[in-house]
Amino acid sequence: MTERPETGSHYPRAVLDLFDAYVHGAIDRRGFLQQCALYVGGAAAATATLTALSPDFARGQVIRPDDERLALSRVDIASPAGNGTIRAYVARPASKAGAPLPVIIVAHENRGLNPHIEDIARRLALDGFMAVAPDALTTLGGYPGDEDKARAAFATLDRGKIGEDFVAATNHARDMAGSNGKLGTVGFCFGGGIANLLATRIADLRAAVPFYGSPAALADVPKIKAELLIHYGGNDTRTNAAWPDYEAALKQAGTRYHTYIYDGAEHGFNNDTTPRFNKAAADLAWARTMELFRRTLA
Repeated sequence: MTERPETGSHYPRAVLDLFDAYVHGAIDRRGFLQQCALYVGGAAAATATLTALSPDFARGQVIRPDDERLALSRVDIASPAGNGTIRAYVARPASKAGAPLPVIIVAHENRGLNPHIEDIARRLALDGFMAVAPDALTTLGGYPGDEDKARAAFATLDRGKIGEDFVAATNHARDMAGSNGKLGTVGFCFGGGIANLLATRIADLRAAVPFYGSPAALADVPKIKAELLIHYGGNDTRTNAAWPDYEAALKQAGTRYHTYIYDGAEHGFNNDTTPRFNKAAADLAWARTMELFRRTLA
């Protein structure tokens, strides 16, 4: 199924592809600036373009951290992967302080638990869920407050251990105070891959929503019991290349899933802190996400 919302970016395709390569470590900052300069008219314009494409957390914030409707905390969760502990941000509605709630694990991008992902957790809390957002950068001091430093730190981590940390966090969240034991997950970019992974590892996970993430290991697809809702940006050829094989595995396993490819949308289209944000696609994808959580976690 394909939606056709209006694109959210006016940047040349080549520049957006370069930025995607930079964000995901295929080229470094210098490489981006040198190549971008060829398309935007010089070094100064390339530097300005990189600044404009990078996240502006204040601009994209939807729910303030001091919103009185929320109860916010942090919890340290023991990791079986040799990482000591992983710290998670926990958000829930203050009006339901004594009520057990369904839990949604929020899996971040490849920069750790930055302000945007914390904001996503707060949005979920105001919709009546307990959101638990682990930070894979915990052992390196947590999100450092700078996207470039966060990306560089994240690249040093063992991806297998990160996956085990998120599995441990999900199992812990099931029995946390304030949880009713019903579990879902949503993840973005790297976190989309984590959402797919959790679907193969957590037998009682009810719903998993990967946004433009890597698929689960195809051999593990038959283990999935959760209902999947998979979102892709139509212009995200790098991520989308893995979809045909993933879809074939899901069909063969009889997995319950729905997939939407939003034509004209970029990788990261749901992230409202950058110009890649596509409001039409993001609004539709989020509405579908919330419908799934309300239906499966009720």
